[in-house]
Amino acid sequence: MAAGETFSDAQRSEIDRAIRDAETLCRIEFSVYVGRADGETRPFAERLHARLSAPSRSVLVMVDPAARILEIVTGADAARSLDDAEVKLAALTMQTEFASGDLVGGITRGVRQLADHARRPEMRHGS
Repeated sequence: MAAGETFSDAQRSEIDRAIRDAETLCRIEFSVYVGRADGETRPFAERLHARLSAPSRSVLVMVDPAARILEIVTGADAARSLDDAEVKLAALTMQTEFASGDLVGGITRGVRQLADHARRPEMRHGS
């Protein structure tokens, strides 16, 4: 998570906990960047994503609250478990929370929703 000075310790902890829980649930790595984009937002988010330790199995959530912009970038491996429609649903959840003034809630709910969608269903074997 970047731009942590925007959040209190408790809020940072809440976001960090949501990320840890999401990673445990679906085995995809999540990163959150909150702050201004350097240039065009999508290319900036893609550059941030490319610099992650394992971009192919990572999801980056970039939020620029001042510009009211949200970008979600998924790596190739992560995209196998998380399709565009599921990402759009999570983005809608986040934007709804952001519109009501709840930045932290939007981030945590969105990350959890992404992880829930990416979770592989349990394999059940017949007898």
